Amino acid sequence: MHPDDRPRRTFAVISHPDAGKSTLTEALALHARVIAEAGAVHGKAGRRGTVSDWMEIERARGISISSAALQFAYRDHVVNLVDTPGHADFSEDTYRVLAAVDSAVMLIDAAKGLEPQTLKLFQVCAHRGLPVITVINKWDRPGLDALALMDEIETRIGLKPTPLTWPVGIAGDFHGVLDRRDGDFIRYTRTAGGATRAPEEHLPAAQASREVGADWHDAVEASDLLAADGADHDQDLFLAGQTTPVLFASALLNFGVAQLLDVLLDLAPAPGPNLAEDGVARCPEDEFSAYVFKVQAGMDAAHRDRVAFARVCSGVFERGMVVTHAQTGRPFATKYAKAVFGRDRAAIDTALPGDIIGLINATALRVGDTIYDGAPVTYPRVPSFAPEHFATARALDAGRYKQFRRGIEQLDQEGVVQVLRSEVRGDQAPVLAAVGPMQFEVAAARMAAEFNAPIHLEKLAYTLAQRTSEDHAPHLAGTPGVEVLRRSDGEQLALFPDKWRLDSVRRQHPELLLEPLPASST
Repeated sequence: MHPDDRPRRTFAVISHPDAGKSTLTEALALHARVIAEAGAVHGKAGRRGTVSDWMEIERARGISISSAALQFAYRDHVVNLVDTPGHADFSEDTYRVLAAVDSAVMLIDAAKGLEPQTLKLFQVCAHRGLPVITVINKWDRPGLDALALMDEIETRIGLKPTPLTWPVGIAGDFHGVLDRRDGDFIRYTRTAGGATRAPEEHLPAAQASREVGADWHDAVEASDLLAADGADHDQDLFLAGQTTPVLFASALLNFGVAQLLDVLLDLAPAPGPNLAEDGVARCPEDEFSAYVFKVQAGMDAAHRDRVAFARVCSGVFERGMVVTHAQTGRPFATKYAKAVFGRDRAAIDTALPGDIIGLINATALRVGDTIYDGAPVTYPRVPSFAPEHFATARALDAGRYKQFRRGIEQLDQEGVVQVLRSEVRGDQAPVLAAVGPMQFEVAAARMAAEFNAPIHLEKLAYTLAQRTSEDHAPHLAGTPGVEVLRRSDGEQLALFPDKWRLDSVRRQHPELLLEPLPASST
């Protein structure tokens, strides 16, 4: 038997920007007793810096723009929590993370309800078949009516909400929650700024009725209405993606966080089979395999190393084992494997399905790659999205061209931006392509800070990219207003200033191949 055969739970936290995602990540770690004090205690302007937000630009902006993996033990389980970028400009990174988890926690701001990015991410989870647990956050502040929020979830995303807890008190006047599973009242006691774990007091219904009064009776009445509407939890419907359990919380004050951890362990699915490119499932008990969902450099400024984050899909990983890199067929040594907690890391000897391992200086690995032992397997890649923003990049100091070239290659391999090249532009002026403009800010900041190669970005007037063929590329390249460049994965992309120019070229040259790329909103 494996020395650490504790059950695994691997999930992502997803939300619209500023819904409290990084704060929730901290609160979960706090409740699992792996950190002593939460970092988000004074709001974003003065926060100490959450364990998952480690990049300088993240701390300055107060947002998450890269995904971070945290692993910790809770009860008798090992929990793998993958935080994701909240900003829509980094949706590609979020999609990659969702390919590496078994369930998702969707955070909704109680005052704002479902927002555009929230809707997109729910659609992605549905497409991937990921069960979703919903947390209504910031209930300690004024917000929307709880029943109205339930109606909005059901009507706008098609998931029937099945609340496990129900707030006692309206948004902004939060006493605690009614636990709909046993009828008890869970009362919370505030701590200073939510920096430490909030004490919980469990009271029977009769005592809650005496001590809380009208707010308790309102919560019971609402719970009865939900039951009459069939809004009680059904595990099979949840796993089938038809319902979403709902919890009410305040991540900043650490209210409701313990319930979320317990629900994740009790209801969220364990690691299951993964479909390979050939349609054959690789089961957790099969031979070792893993999927690389993120590559990140610059996490450790002292060593300037590069970490490939891989989700163990099957079998037992043992540090030092020699596996096969599916994309090249070459052997790959795993001597430098680490368990990751934000930016901190520790050597890991073994890992089971669901665990996230960090492979240090794995320069051969790219996002979407597969490594395996025994029977060959290759997992499907997450497609690159259609970029909508384009800019040429040039080194400000021509004498630092080697650093410039190395930095651009690294950002390309990580998926920070897509890098497009052509013989006309040459290697000294590659085109950076992005889903959102903030990707350019990250690229420029990292080129200066990590590679000591500041860059000048010149925005291009293109807004659309279409896939074309090697044969048709020369003809398109000679068309006015159109430029053809090659992406690092070999795809030929034709760039257009707007959809009208694209439509015009299609009408004039219907024989030319022009295919749309996957969009980040689908």
